[in-house]
Amino acid sequence: MALRWTMDLDATDRALLMLLSKDARVSHRSLARTLGLAQGTVTNRIRRLEDEGVIEGYRVALNPTRLGWSMTIMAGLRIQKGRMIDVQQKISADPRVFAVYDVTGDWDSIVLARVKDRADLDNLTKTVFTLDGVSRSYTHVVLNTVKEEAFPSLVNED
Repeated sequence: MALRWTMDLDATDRALLMLLSKDARVSHRSLARTLGLAQGTVTNRIRRLEDEGVIEGYRVALNPTRLGWSMTIMAGLRIQKGRMIDVQQKISADPRVFAVYDVTGDWDSIVLARVKDRADLDNLTKTVFTLDGVSRSYTHVVLNTVKEEAFPSLVNED
C-alpha cells in the first residue's frame, strides 16, 4: 500500500526518520556517518522536518510497568449528543488517561489508560467512565502487548 505524504519525503528523509524513531538522542554526526551524508545536510534536513511539523518533538520512552502502571485499559464510550467535547476534555484531564480518540462504529470515543492495579481500575471506571454525559462504557483489560510503537513502519513506505 502506497502512502500519500502531505510533504515530499525522499528516501533519505525516510531513513533519517527511521533512525530517529529508534533513538532520538543519536547525534547528527552519527546520523551523517550512518547515512553517508555531511553533518550539515543532516542538520538541515532535521530542521526542515521540524519546521514542516513532520517531527513534532522528542520524547523519552518510559516503561509503564516499571513505574507501577501494571494494567493497560481500553474503553469504548457512548457519549450523549452535544456532550462529546466537554466529556472528552474531562476524561483527558485524568493523569491515567494517555489517549482519547473520536471513532466510528459502536462507540463515540475510545480511551486508553494505564492503572496501577484492580482497585485503581475500579476507581477509574467509577469516576471517569461514569462522568455526566457518558451514557455507556465498555472496558477491556489488555492481557499482553504484542506490538506498540509510534509509526516507524510509515517512514518505510515509498
